[in-house]
Amino acid sequence: MEIIADLHVHTIASGHGYSTILENVQVAKRKGLLALGIADHTPSMPGGPSPLYFEARGHFPREVLGVRLYFGAEVDILDEEGHLDLPERILRRLDFVIVSLHPQVFQGGSREVNTRALLRALEHPLVDIVAHPGNPRYPLDYAEVVGRAVRLGKVIEINNSSFSVSRRGSEENCRLIAQEVKSRGGWVMVSSDAHFCEEVGEFGEALRLLEDVGFPRERIVNASLKNLEDFFERVAQRRRNP
Repeated sequence: MEIIADLHVHTIASGHGYSTILENVQVAKRKGLLALGIADHTPSMPGGPSPLYFEARGHFPREVLGVRLYFGAEVDILDEEGHLDLPERILRRLDFVIVSLHPQVFQGGSREVNTRALLRALEHPLVDIVAHPGNPRYPLDYAEVVGRAVRLGKVIEINNSSFSVSRRGSEENCRLIAQEVKSRGGWVMVSSDAHFCEEVGEFGEALRLLEDVGFPRERIVNASLKNLEDFFERVAQRRRNP
């Protein structure tokens, strides 16, 4: 299965990323990707950039070396009420918004507490994607989370780095999540979650999981140019009509 874009990529701006935008683009070009999404961490993450980093979009080129660039953020969920780590005026300027749970920011708690936090975040009209929901550190009610995401037209990420680099123990959870999304007719996004440029475009384990569960290619947002363009049109509509 071909993936034409990697929409969850970090840079040195995240504080624990090790490559620049240009280095990431060079690898994306070499690996045949058509588009790249810069999704750096937000200010509450230790070492993360200031809010100004996400506001200064006028300096950001839309294409480098023939690779289309999208500027988003991996925004931390701060608490059980689903508050987000960037204000709405900045979220509205981003091309896409990924939300996630990290222990450096929100310790979480019971399955009910974690599920509530994620459901509340999903209700935010400017949220587009849920990152690495299979993380075993944060048990969730997958049926409830996926059901809410599908109802709201939000995307569930299948994160390749969860299987080999971080969040070990995620694979079976991700399998259950993918099956739930498939059964409900929802959308997933495959991502590398690259923190070093050579990880850009690495999707092997995530793709094997999706193939194992028979997930339809036409429901993967970055599996074709049409899917990608349709995804960003849906995102734009949310920003026009929150």
